[in-house]
Amino acid sequence: MTKAKKVIIRPVALGDRAGWDDLYRGYAAFYKVTQSDQMRDRVWSWLHDPSAESQGLVAEGADGKLLGLAHFRPFARPLSATTGGFMDDLFVSPDARGMGVADALIDAVRAIAADRGWSVVRWITADDNYRGRGVYDRIATKTAWVTYDIKI
Repeated sequence: MTKAKKVIIRPVALGDRAGWDDLYRGYAAFYKVTQSDQMRDRVWSWLHDPSAESQGLVAEGADGKLLGLAHFRPFARPLSATTGGFMDDLFVSPDARGMGVADALIDAVRAIAADRGWSVVRWITADDNYRGRGVYDRIATKTAWVTYDIKI
């Protein structure tokens, strides 16, 4: 029995704003990304707009406190003629790490992907995210692909 059994994974709800803000600020700080209130407002609006691609899950502890979040969306995979799921963001509050929260969030995204017939769930992480990579290496396959960005 894991500690994550005490965690509820569910879609992000309108009443989660304050807890979600705290988590998303922590996520941005972890990756040293400057994030404004307006940026969080935009992402929050996407999570509650049925026509937007982005969707969100939260991990809620027994006391009702949000412990983690995951944002994901579908993406086209033309070479395989399938749709995959891309997990854009995964973050667990530092005080909830080691409780199985990341595993539970990823398992929930995986279940959604299976239900929707997606062929894969994919995500990226920083090379030096050693703690996260320890989880990812245990539950997923590291690919040989290298990622590039062009700034616009």
